[in-house]
Amino acid sequence: MAPQAAGKRARLLQGTGLAGRRERLAGTSTAILEAGSGSPLILLHGGIECGGVYWAPVIAHLAEQRGLVVPDLPGLGESEPVPRLDADTFANWLGALVSATCEEPPTFVAHSLLGSLAVRFAAERGDSLRGLLVYGAPGVGPYRMPAGLVYAAIRFGLRPSRRNSERFDRWAFFDLEQARGRDTGWFEAWSSYTMSRARIPHVKRTMRQLISQGRKRVPDGVLDRIEIPTTLMWGRHDRFVPLAVGEHAGKRIGWPLRVIDRAGHVPHIERPESFLRIMLKTIDPQPNRRVA
Repeated sequence: MAPQAAGKRARLLQGTGLAGRRERLAGTSTAILEAGSGSPLILLHGGIECGGVYWAPVIAHLAEQRGLVVPDLPGLGESEPVPRLDADTFANWLGALVSATCEEPPTFVAHSLLGSLAVRFAAERGDSLRGLLVYGAPGVGPYRMPAGLVYAAIRFGLRPSRRNSERFDRWAFFDLEQARGRDTGWFEAWSSYTMSRARIPHVKRTMRQLISQGRKRVPDGVLDRIEIPTTLMWGRHDRFVPLAVGEHAGKRIGWPLRVIDRAGHVPHIERPESFLRIMLKTIDPQPNRRVA
C-alpha cells in the first residue's frame, strides 16, 4: 500500500480500536479488522473499493457490545484478488472467514451487494450462523439499477476523479453536505482512500464482477430456505436500492423491515446513531440497552 493511502486508511480507523491482521482464507490473503469481545458480529461491506473501513463511524460503539470481525472482500480494500468472484467463490471464502474468526455462530450484518450474496450463504449454510441482518440489498426482490446510477458508476469506474466521486456520492446519500459535515476530515480521508483503490486494475475487475453477481435476484425458493432469524434494514430515501425492494421481500417472506428516516444507501455513515439504535435492538434485543 502506498504511504499516502496508508495514511488515509489509518485516519479512517482512528479511535475505533480495531486491530488489523491477515488471514489466508480459501487460498486468498484477506485483510481482517477485529475489535471487542463477546458474541461475534461480522460486518460485510457493500460494493465499494475501500472495503470494510467504511464501517468506522459505528465501530467504536459496536465493539463495546460484541466481538467484531470486519473483513475486506477479496479484491477490495487491502485483500488480494481472486481470479473470478462469483457466488461459489464468495461462499467458500465466507465460510473460511467464519471458521477462522468465530468460536460460536456469528450474526451477519450484510450491506448492499454483499447482502445479496450473504442471503445465498445463509440459505445453504445457515447452521453456521446465529442471525442475519440484510441491509439495503438489491437481490432480495425485483430490482433494476437506475439509469442515472449506472451512468455515475461507469464514469467513476473509468475515471475515479474527485468530481466523479462526488457525483456518485450524491446517489449514495440523502444529504451529502450534512453527512460530510459530521466529520470533514474523516469524509475526506474516506473519499481519497476509495479513489486510490478504485484506480487499481484488480479492484476495477472485482467491482465489475461484484456488481454483476450482487444485483441478481435471489430466487424465492432460496430465500424460503433461510431458517435463521433474518431482518431487513433500509434507508427510507435509498436511491441505489429503493425501499420498495425491501418492502416486497418483507411482505412476501415475512421478514421484519426496519427503516431509517432521512437516510440514503449508507445510514451507518449518514445517520450512525439511528443505525446503531435500530441495529442493536434488532440483533440483540435488550429492553434496558442504551445507545449514545
